[in-house]
Amino acid sequence: MSHELEMVNGAASMAYAESEGTPWHNLGVAVSNDLTPRQMMEKANLDWEVEKRPMYYGGSDMNTFEVDGRSALVRSTDNKMLDIVGNDWNPVQNEAAFDFFTDYVMEGDMMMSTAGSLFDGQKIWAMAKVKESFDVLPGDQVDSYMLFSNPHKYGSAIDVRFTPVRVVCNNTLSLSLSSNSKNSVKVNHCREFNPDMVKEQLGIASNKFAQYKEVAQFLAGKKFTVDAMLEFYSSVFPTNKAADSVETLGTTAKRCYEVLETQPGAQFAEGSFWQLVNSVTYHIDHNAGRVSDNRLDSAWFGGNAKRKNTAMDKAIQLANVA
Repeated sequence: MSHELEMVNGAASMAYAESEGTPWHNLGVAVSNDLTPRQMMEKANLDWEVEKRPMYYGGSDMNTFEVDGRSALVRSTDNKMLDIVGNDWNPVQNEAAFDFFTDYVMEGDMMMSTAGSLFDGQKIWAMAKVKESFDVLPGDQVDSYMLFSNPHKYGSAIDVRFTPVRVVCNNTLSLSLSSNSKNSVKVNHCREFNPDMVKEQLGIASNKFAQYKEVAQFLAGKKFTVDAMLEFYSSVFPTNKAADSVETLGTTAKRCYEVLETQPGAQFAEGSFWQLVNSVTYHIDHNAGRVSDNRLDSAWFGGNAKRKNTAMDKAIQLANVA
C-alpha cells in the first residue's frame, strides 16, 4: 500500500538530510545536511504546539457541562484533536524534543538526520546521526543514531534511545544485547520531562555500541547449520509445531528465509549468524505490514522491535555452541 505523508497546512510532515540518502522507510523530503534541530523541526513542518483544552458535553436542556478529569489534546495550527488524556497528563512540546539534540549538534557530536510525524501527529520523532561507526567486515558498515519519540497520545511514553543502522541495507538493528537489558530511556507524561536526567541515563546505553561491535563481528564469524537456521527462525517466529524443514516454517519465517540470500549485503559473511539476524531485520524494516506508518512504528517501538531483540538473543545463543 502506498504511503501518503501527513499534510499540515499543505506541507508534508517529514524531512531527511540529503547526505543520508532516501531513508529506509522511503518517506519525507530532502533538506540540507547542516540544519540545527530547530531548523529540522521547521522543515519537517513540526513547529506547532499541543494544547490541553477542556472538554464539554451537552445536556438534555441544551446546556453544556465540562467533562471532569479529561482534557482534549489539540494541535495549535489546525485545531485537530490528537487524543483525550487525563488532567495530570503533561504534554512535551515538539520544540523541547528537538532542543534535546541542540548541545550534541552544536558540539559536532551529531548531525540531524531525519524527523517526521506518524499517525496524523500523534507520534513525533527525530533522529540524529552519531559520529561513531564500525565495520563488521570490510565494506559492511554500521552507524549509530539517537532516536527521540515524542507521542501526543494517551498511554504512550517519551522514548529516547540509541539505535545502530546497517548502512548497506538500511536495517535498524537491535542495540539490546539481551531482551532484558535496557537500551532506551522512557518518560511517562505524568512525570516532568528532565532532559539532563535522560542524557545521564543515555550515557549508559551509548556504551553498548562498543559491545555491539564485538557481538556483530562474532556472529559474522560463526557459520550456521540447517538445523540451527530452522531453530533460529522457529524461535523468532514461533508456531504450534516445531519446524523440521524450510517448508514447515511459519509464513513470516519463510519470508525472512526468502530474503536471506537476496537482501542487500547478503554477500557479507555468507552463511553466518550475522546474515540470519539481518534477514529478520530486513524483512521487518522493509517488507512487514502494508502501511509504512505502522511498519516504522512497530520496527522502532512495538512488537517488531522486541522481535529484533529475540533474533539477536537467539543468534548469540546458537553461535556460542556452533
